[in-house]
Parts: sequence; structure tokens; C-alpha cells
Amino acid sequence: MFEFLFKYPASVFTKGTFVLLGQWPVWVLAVLAVGSAGLFGWIIYKRRTSVLPVFRGWRSVAIWGLQSALAALLLLLLWQPAISIASLKSQQNVVAVILDDSKSMAIREGDATRSAQALRVLDGGLLKGLQEKFQVRLYRVGDSLQRVEKIDTLTANAPATRLGDGLKQVMAEAASLPIGAVVLLSDGAENAGGIDLETISEIKRRRIPVHTVGFGREKFDRDIEVTDVVLPARALADSRLSAQVTLRQNGYSGKQARLTVKDGGKVLASRPVQLKGDGQQTEAIVFPAGLAGARVLQVSVDPLEGEENGANNAVTRLVNVEPRKPRILYVEGEPRWEFKFIRRAAEEDRTLEMVSMVRTTQNKIYRQGIGNPKELEQGFPATAEDLFQYDAIILGSVEAGYLTPSQQELVRDFVDRRGGGLLALGGRFALGDGSYAKTPVADVLPVVLPQSKSTFQRDQVPVVLTGPGRDSLLCRLLEDPAKNMERWTKMPKLANYQDAGTAKPGAVVLMEALVGTRHLPLLVTQNYGRGRAAVFATGGSWRWQMQQDVSDKTHEIFWQQLLRWLANETPGRMVSSTPKQVLADETRVPLRAEVRDKKYNPVTDARVEARIVGPGGVAASVELKPDPLNSGVYLGEWTADKTGSYLVEFVAKRGEEDLGHDVLTLRREDGVAENFHAEQNRDLLEKLASETGGKYWKPADVKKMSEEVSYSEAGITVRETKDLWDAPAFFLLALLLRSSEWLLRRKWGAV
Repeated sequence: MFEFLFKYPASVFTKGTFVLLGQWPVWVLAVLAVGSAGLFGWIIYKRRTSVLPVFRGWRSVAIWGLQSALAALLLLLLWQPAISIASLKSQQNVVAVILDDSKSMAIREGDATRSAQALRVLDGGLLKGLQEKFQVRLYRVGDSLQRVEKIDTLTANAPATRLGDGLKQVMAEAASLPIGAVVLLSDGAENAGGIDLETISEIKRRRIPVHTVGFGREKFDRDIEVTDVVLPARALADSRLSAQVTLRQNGYSGKQARLTVKDGGKVLASRPVQLKGDGQQTEAIVFPAGLAGARVLQVSVDPLEGEENGANNAVTRLVNVEPRKPRILYVEGEPRWEFKFIRRAAEEDRTLEMVSMVRTTQNKIYRQGIGNPKELEQGFPATAEDLFQYDAIILGSVEAGYLTPSQQELVRDFVDRRGGGLLALGGRFALGDGSYAKTPVADVLPVVLPQSKSTFQRDQVPVVLTGPGRDSLLCRLLEDPAKNMERWTKMPKLANYQDAGTAKPGAVVLMEALVGTRHLPLLVTQNYGRGRAAVFATGGSWRWQMQQDVSDKTHEIFWQQLLRWLANETPGRMVSSTPKQVLADETRVPLRAEVRDKKYNPVTDARVEARIVGPGGVAASVELKPDPLNSGVYLGEWTADKTGSYLVEFVAKRGEEDLGHDVLTLRREDGVAENFHAEQNRDLLEKLASETGGKYWKPADVKKMSEEVSYSEAGITVRETKDLWDAPAFFLLALLLRSSEWLLRRKWGAV
């Protein structure tokens, strides 16, 4: 319809420039238009009382407006309106035609595969139409871009789709070739996370429009897919992990599926999942980490009846279960039951090491778990080197004045710079009653402490889990969520509680103490700097052990989980990472290492090396270079040529000084990427076309593409001027204006 009214496609108007071809200046047109409007106004004013008294008020304005608009339109046509647009010179430009040759194009849709449909579109006249005007270069794109001479050489079996990389290569060729446009036939199932801004910017800089033709359904009628799994890359032995599994499904609303975590052939956890409405939902599943070692885990959903794509139901993730034993420093200001039972729970956990100091009298401390006679001999550590050897700190019922101002600063730095965990317990010398409100320690805590005293009360109170507490591993006593909630309702009351104040923005309240009708924050957590902090505003959880059967492990389970959370993520002096531990049909491995000294300040002059061991005797070494934008960060890159699992050991040295080491596991899998997100990604194709000045086409509409491809400012172009004065839209507009005036006159009896 648009082309019928205005003679040309909409792209001509969006890419072209409006011009007037008349020989007279434009200011003359403006003067005549204004003069005509004034003349009509004067005539209507003179005739409104004598000849046409019906034209008064707004009626006279309406007639004047219609007449003036018609006069202006006719004058505009006399100035010969036109569109000036750049177009490609015939047979002097190259059009790159890129066909997606990945496995997802082999999916059958109707009577043919997507690949066959693309070939049908090309053979149906598109390729011939382009060849009549341009030199055409054919390419296939999968995991790489390759030039082909004939379209019948396509196989639709490439293991991945790298549209962004393919477009980059075409842009590189544009430096020596007059490429005027790109035509991409694809389902848009990009496996590299999309087309980056750098590629889009390069295409726009060269002014090369990318026209996209989309194939495939935008969603399957019946399908469930595991789109992502988030779980810790590292864990302590014997710990419990929670995997956040994102599912996407269509056609199974209200049905039940089964979510499973396996380590090889061993099922670690399995539970039913109630599927909600079509779209995404996230489910958690808890499973044991097991003994130390690298774990290759498969997280899957059992196939459902009638599912169209069963290959996207499982993903692989790696977890490195570390043999280390984090050291936790527990500082207590007085002997009390809470200390005894917390220490007992820690001793029963073979993956934790607790070092404690208890003030028995004003000038004496009792040390336990020390590594040597000198440790804590002078009381709480006074230097960063001494304090930072621990992974977590617990402050019990000990007043702030027990720590010097510099030690209080060290506690804040321990969490912020060291990345350690801090737990503040309730007690008569703790939190607000311990005068912590105006200390550096208060900056770290997840609550705003009250200024008043007497916040510690020796009254028994029940515990209530909040919404986040019901989902948190810290409060998970039983695997089944419903049974876990029921278990908490039957827990003995705490022996005491403390008003910890109000939770800070960003903090998470997991438990509350029910004091009459008031809900006081009890267990509150937050991240701070590189570390984490928590407040457990009671010194009376020991009743959970004393008031239950001697065989009950509730108290031990809760405290072991809290202590592991406190210390598990505390980094060492070297921390290595990579964006993806599992490479699905990828080979590029970005490597990153962060190196710190004994005071955990960034080290900028280290020599960092990554030593890689892989399948088939693969052995390599990569030297990482300092990142100029991040102090203490070193970057490198390696290529994993073979499928299988890899072990990467990072070593940092400064001269002869050993600064630390870390271990990272990787896995490369082939033939996986194309199983996921196999629907047509129309959003990607439309965005690519609109950002570059091209157009998204449906296969049935490509007959006119060869004409629109001509309108480009890239390559070898010529400026065309297209007349608009004879466009049907102008005639219809003039007819509308004149007819409207006649109808109004007839209605008002002035014809």
C-alpha cells in the first residue's frame, strides 16, 4: 500500500533526502503559500457577513484552513518535489550472500528443512535478481565463514553458528572490495551470545546494509529446554550445593517434569518440578558436593511426551571440590554455652578448622585450635599479615573496646580487601550493647545498629523463616522445602535474643525472632567489598541441641552450613577464572588471574603463568599479561583444540618469591551448541537489519529485495533523483481537501 501511494518503497524515504527540483528559490514558495493563505482569509472575512453569513467563527477558520492547505499543496507540486538517494552502480558492486549452514538449519519445518527452504528462496528468483544487477559472492557460515561457488554444496551440519565472526570477516574483505550490501539467510540461532557492538559499529562505519531473511518457527509448539544452570565453581568437600536451573518451555503448562543432577552415572539429586505458564522459570535443586576432586555434573530434565527437541534437555557444569580447610577465628568475650556448642559443630566438620580465643578474665585468654604456640599469644591480631591468614571471623559477646581502633579497621579491611567472612553474634557485650554502632566494624555489618543499650534480652523466643530464608541453603535442614518449613516450626525457642536494628538496603533477612507481635531481624546477610558479613542476633541457639534428642543433628547442620558459607568463598592470594568452564563447540579460552600480596593489595609486577594439561597428552604454557585497566589482574588466552577435560594450574611469582597458585578445570564439548535456542531468533535478525540500514524479510516477501538492495551508500554509488509530484498520494490528498470543503459547505447550506 505504501509503495502504491508514494511510488517507491519506504526504504527510499528513510535513506533518501527530500529535495525540490523547481528553478525558483524555496523562499518564493513560502511567500506564495503565506500570501495565498492571507488572500483566502481576506476573501472569507469580507464575504462572511454579506454573501455567506453562515461562515462565522470556527466555520470560517475550517474553510480557510482547507483552502490554504490545497493552495500550499498545489504550489509544492509546482516546485517538483523529489527524493535524492544513493544507489549502487549496476555490475560494479559486490553483494555478499551468506547462508547459515549450521545444524539448526537442518531442522525440518513443514515439508522441508530450513536449509532447503533457504535454497528454495535463492533458486526462486532472489539469486538471479541479484546477479542481474550485482556481482554476487556466496558464503556459508557455521563455526567459521567460508566462500562457496555453488549453493548446492551446503550441508547444514556445522556444529555452531558464529554470525558475528562471519560478518567481521566480510567487513575485512570490504576494505579491498566494493561490497555494497550483505544478504544473510539464517534462523538467527547465534551461539556466541549475539553480535557484539564492535561488529555492529564496524558495519555502520562502512555503511553496508545487512538484509536478513529469517527461517524457522519463533517457538516450538511442545518443547522444554534447560537454558542455564548457575552453581558455584568451587566448593568444600562434603558441602551441599544449590543449582539454580532456568527452564524454558512451551506447550506443557501445568504438567510435571523431573529435574535431576548426575555425577557420571550416579544420581546426586532428583525432584519433581511443576511447570508454569509458557516461558521461563527458575528452579533450585540441592545436591551433595561429595569428596574433593573435579566434578563433571549433568543437570537435566526428563523428556516429556511429544517433545519436539529432546537434545536441549541437559547441560554440563563443572565444580571443583577443593581439599582445603578454611580457618575460622572465633573471638569470644566470655565463656558461654553458645561458644561450646558452635565449636563442637565445627569440630565435627572435617573440612573446617576453628581457631578460638576466649577471654576468661580481664587479662587472660584461652586459646584452642592454634597452629603454633605463638598464634594469638598477644590476643587479637594487630597486623594484616596475621589477621589475613584466616578465612572468616566470628565476633561473639565481646565489646568493641576490646579491639583497638586499628584492629577495628583491620576487621573492615578483612572483609572488604581480603574478601573474608564476618559473623557477629548476639550477647550482652555484642552489637549495640557492645558499642559497635560508631566503629568501622559497623560499616561491614548488614544492619544499622541501634544507638540505645539494653538490646540483649534473656527471654526465650521462637524463630520464623522469611521468604528468602525458606529458599536459602543456610536454613535448609531437610531437602524437601515443605518438610524443611515444618521442621523449623517445631524448633525449640532460642534462649535469648538481641535487637540488632534494621536491615541495610541490599541486605537479606533470612530469620526473624518473634517477640510478641514484633518480628525482629535475627539472621541477616550481605556482601561487602570482596567478602560477606552476617549478624546472628542471639547467643542462645544452643537450646536447639539441648532441648532435642541427643541424636538430633539440627544444631550441627545449621552451624556447619553457616560456617561454610562464611568461609567457602574467601579467596586466596591468587584467584583464577574464565568466563565459561564448559566450552560448547568453542575453542577460545580467555584466562584471568588476580594476584595479591600478603596484605591483599594488588600486585602489579608479578610473572603469571598458566600451565595446561589436557586430553591426549596435551601440555601447554601461557604467560598472562597485566591488564592496564585493573591493577593486579593478569589476562591471557589459549585455544583448546581437543574435546575433553583440561586442568589449568596458575602460578604467580615476583622474582624468587612465590605469590600463590590456583587450579581451574575446563571442559570442551562438541556437537552441543546447536541443540539449544534452535528457534528462529527474529529479534536478533531484525535488530541487525535495522541497526545497519537493511531490512528483515520473510521468505515469502523477498521478490522485491533485489530492488531495495540497490539503495546503499557503500561500494560504488551514483546519486539518483526520483520524482514525487505524480505520486498518487498527492492527488488523493488534493481530492480529500477539496471534497472536505465541498461536504462542509453542503452541510452548512452554502453550496
